[in-house]
Amino acid sequence: MTRNHEPRRLRVVVVGQGYVGLPLAVRAAEMGHSVVGLDVDAGRIKRLMVGESYVEDVSDRRLAPLLSAGVYQPTVDPADCAGFDVAVVTVPTPLRDGVPDLSHVEDAARTLGRHLTRGATVVLESTTYPGTTEEMFGPLLERGSGLIAGRDFHLGYSPERIDPGNPTWRLENTPKVVSGITPSSLKAVRDFYAFLVDTVVPVASCKEAELTKLLENTFRHVNIALANELAIFAHDLGIDVWAAIDAASTKPFGFMRFAPGPGVGGHCLPVDPSYLSWRVERALGQNFRFVELANDVNNHMPDYVVRRLVAGLNDRRKPLKGSRILLLGLAYKANTGDARETPAARIAELLTGMGAEVQAADPHVLDDAHPRAAGLQGLQRVEVTPGLLATVDATVLLADHDAFDYPLISAHSAYILDCRRRLTGAHVDSL
Repeated sequence: MTRNHEPRRLRVVVVGQGYVGLPLAVRAAEMGHSVVGLDVDAGRIKRLMVGESYVEDVSDRRLAPLLSAGVYQPTVDPADCAGFDVAVVTVPTPLRDGVPDLSHVEDAARTLGRHLTRGATVVLESTTYPGTTEEMFGPLLERGSGLIAGRDFHLGYSPERIDPGNPTWRLENTPKVVSGITPSSLKAVRDFYAFLVDTVVPVASCKEAELTKLLENTFRHVNIALANELAIFAHDLGIDVWAAIDAASTKPFGFMRFAPGPGVGGHCLPVDPSYLSWRVERALGQNFRFVELANDVNNHMPDYVVRRLVAGLNDRRKPLKGSRILLLGLAYKANTGDARETPAARIAELLTGMGAEVQAADPHVLDDAHPRAAGLQGLQRVEVTPGLLATVDATVLLADHDAFDYPLISAHSAYILDCRRRLTGAHVDSL
């Protein structure tokens, strides 16, 4: 479905102003709605109030006119939610000891329930297991409001598909899956998103929409694990796995390219497939073996990177203990400052624990006190210069940001472990 007429001006609340919620709030405000961006992080809200964005997909330039016009209001005060027409929940859903933690979703439902009125629409976007919207989120809204979902207010689920730092696929041109607990709820959810994105994709139930998100990320997780395990075995067999992947990628059908790396990060891959595995085990008493195998492979890639680094230094008659190691790229992926669940944190921890002197450079992850860089506090940050590169014993490329000067890195580094295949030469080992 595509946009075909202009919407009426709505009062929209977006709960959670992170990588998902902030782009959604800004887009809704740009499209003519009056938007409240609610977040519990006072530091985030203070930055937003002065027009400073911490999300790459939203520039300061986009924020400024919205704040000036009063159509976007960042706040920590739940009372500002009063009178909303549409509320969207985009809060984190982490794992705690392998168990889904939906406390942020529950808190959001209780907050919105106090301000929910007849005819309003509430949408959950946070990634979760199938059944959450109808079995937990909706009942909490009903309890707080005294209203009935599907009769007095509309309720639906729409999985987020934000890819931080992707210049091609943005919120507005990525198809949006939508669902509702009743036909009227589906229509309300569909109509809201139809004015924000180019294409909406309705599905029959919230459970199908919830499963869609988990399927998308489990697909990536499993295939990245396959590429990672192939990289390990191919190296031991003396085969260039990257050349094999390049060759396989020439097939115009039946193959999709996935590349190995130092591990997976962000919210999606380290977390989302485990939501599906947990739900299957709890509801059916069975193990989701593909997810468990993928978790095992991807979670141990940082350990493999360290083993390869130790072997590379040994070949050069250098012990890891006392060696100076430079990590390039602390984000979990290229060209973004998103350091959530980044494998760089585990690699730095392992190297430091083994006695190495670890330094790091990342042009996007600038502030180690920022929530995006959790797990990297205390890691010495440096600028990449010829002098620095000449003094370190090993340079490890973890996130291949375009901002790095690769010819300079190659020319001045004595030994490089390249986890992203951006460099070549006799002094370069590829993962």
